[in-house]
Amino acid sequence: MPAAAEGFSGGLSTGLSALARLNPGGSAISTGIQDMSLDFAISQPVPWRVRLLDEPPRLVLDMREVDWTGLAAVPRQGERPDLRAGVFRPGWSRLVVMLDGPWLIMRSEMQTGDAGAKVQIRLQRATREIFARAAAQPEPPEWILPVASKLPAPQKRGSGPVVVVIDPGHGGIDPGAERDGHKEADLMLSFARELKELLLRDGGYSVVLTRDDDIFVPLEARISVARAAGAHVFLSLHADAIAEGEAQGATLYTLSEAASDAAAKALAERHERDDLLAGVDLAAQDDVVATVLMDMARTVTAPRTERLTASLETAIRGAELRMHRKPRQSGGFSVLKSPDIPSVLIELGFLSSARDLKRLTDPDWRAKMAAALAAGLRAWADEDQAISALQD
Repeated sequence: MPAAAEGFSGGLSTGLSALARLNPGGSAISTGIQDMSLDFAISQPVPWRVRLLDEPPRLVLDMREVDWTGLAAVPRQGERPDLRAGVFRPGWSRLVVMLDGPWLIMRSEMQTGDAGAKVQIRLQRATREIFARAAAQPEPPEWILPVASKLPAPQKRGSGPVVVVIDPGHGGIDPGAERDGHKEADLMLSFARELKELLLRDGGYSVVLTRDDDIFVPLEARISVARAAGAHVFLSLHADAIAEGEAQGATLYTLSEAASDAAAKALAERHERDDLLAGVDLAAQDDVVATVLMDMARTVTAPRTERLTASLETAIRGAELRMHRKPRQSGGFSVLKSPDIPSVLIELGFLSSARDLKRLTDPDWRAKMAAALAAGLRAWADEDQAISALQD
């Protein structure tokens, strides 16, 4: 069996870093009953790798700084596989090809020439056992993401600044909800930057963003960023879409094993699936977090998180900003599972609502919402420090 059939193959020297672009006209995808061919022409050779992943079955092609614009225009024959492409990590893009069952990589190579380069991948139907072995190949050490539970716990707040970690949802290969040319990932990054600037101007805060670019950051890695920063508070920003019915207004979500309603459960499941489809599966780590760490959160951090949520709600209402009819809800969001950091997921609005989309794209509204969140944070931080002093 060729090495590529094991589901992983490396590429060229990592010294190449200039942005390459997809050439849709020179590319092709062909799917037959037993065979699949993937040809991607790019403007220049870059470092690359390809591998298989399972549950669900998918092929992952990572390439150094490739702009995948025009992917939808690549000529296709036979069944059309679902594709997702975008930035995966700094300097690297990722293409995910969803597979309809077990396949095996029989050959993968990059051909180079004066006109650029072309990655050619050939797959063949396989048995479930062979596919499972190929998909189980371990990541090389340099590709392993940090594990939140192995990082040192953040320090208790003293007299220094309040460390706020702001988490702009989605990013890169995972754009989040989309409507009328707007992406949730872009809107949340813009708002996160504006909120950061406001907090820094107000003083008394140290602010860290889990991403400051259009890149993919796995859910559990966002927790790792917060813990490494010594966060006192974690705010995850979103603006999702609801398929059925109309929802609008800001919503504050906290962690709970049982979702407060069907919509909360659907949003949490969607976030998990987006992470998985992007090529990251941290289910084993999540099992640990969901048992030991959630129990810790209930007894130690839950009251602080409850006060944080109440303070944010009071500030948003005080600014006369629209809130959801059920403004405080709960769900099993992995991004909220750090045991000792008060964490809230804030749905600033819903892209499925035309009114909310108008608000989210209005600089004046965003400034008013950022000011409300800053006021809520300030009130909570003062109260939290006073309670902590009484308990010492």
